[in-house]
Amino acid sequence: MIYKSRIAFRATVIGLAGNIFLFTIKLIAGLLSGSLALLSDAINSLTDIAASMAIFICVRVSDKEADEGHPFGHHRAEPIAGLIVAILAAVLGFEIIRVSMERLIRPETISVGLLSLVVPLITMATKGSMARHFKSVGDSINSPAIRASAFDSLNDIFVSFAAFVGIVGAKAGYHLMDPVAGLLISLWIIYTGYRIGVENIDYLMGKSPDRAFIELIENSAKGTPGVKSLNKIRAHYVGNFIHVEMHIAVDKNLSTLESHAIGEEVEKRVERFDAIEKTFVHIDPV
Repeated sequence: MIYKSRIAFRATVIGLAGNIFLFTIKLIAGLLSGSLALLSDAINSLTDIAASMAIFICVRVSDKEADEGHPFGHHRAEPIAGLIVAILAAVLGFEIIRVSMERLIRPETISVGLLSLVVPLITMATKGSMARHFKSVGDSINSPAIRASAFDSLNDIFVSFAAFVGIVGAKAGYHLMDPVAGLLISLWIIYTGYRIGVENIDYLMGKSPDRAFIELIENSAKGTPGVKSLNKIRAHYVGNFIHVEMHIAVDKNLSTLESHAIGEEVEKRVERFDAIEKTFVHIDPV
């Protein structure tokens, strides 16, 4: 657990530092050129900074041990962080739509220099590296918040590409391409927020894992010596980890001690899955 905490901490720090760097260069280039696409992308990075800070805090909270008030730990903090990312993305998206529409109605000439063209390319390269890193870390430690960062970083590549196209179009004399790029960026950001929000709401609402994973759990329990059948199974997410409740049938002539030992073995086998935090086994004598 300590090892996973260190990995998550390192990933959140990398995300925060990377987003601060990108926000700075985008803001400078956007102010110098007057490009709405670049300024929109800068606001996107500002939102990423806020999201990185929220994820940093929530990852630290979720890593706390269980206590009297939270007997199953603090794992719901991570989906909360993912939900914050989704909300911020939606707010940002609608604000950029508003500004883009104003620019379409009242076009403005922008000044495109070398910096304006280079910044989106730097952003795409940086975000590509961040997305790969966050995806690897999020999958390895089962962190929905860090996986949300990976998804967001991947989407930022498309956002920066749209900004680049808008800037190139404006430089070529098609000034409306800049606000159009800003509008496309806003729609993509809103869609991203929706996807992240739905995933993390499912975690908070205690969604059941997919049927294929339930079958893996069933097979693991049925393969335990002494288990005659599996009468009932329920599984749901508690934060980003799964809790399982099952009823197993054992020989009614076994002693309480023997039945208990079978139940413990089932728990041990099922909890070998990294995604499962706790298994509750009920003994049904048959």
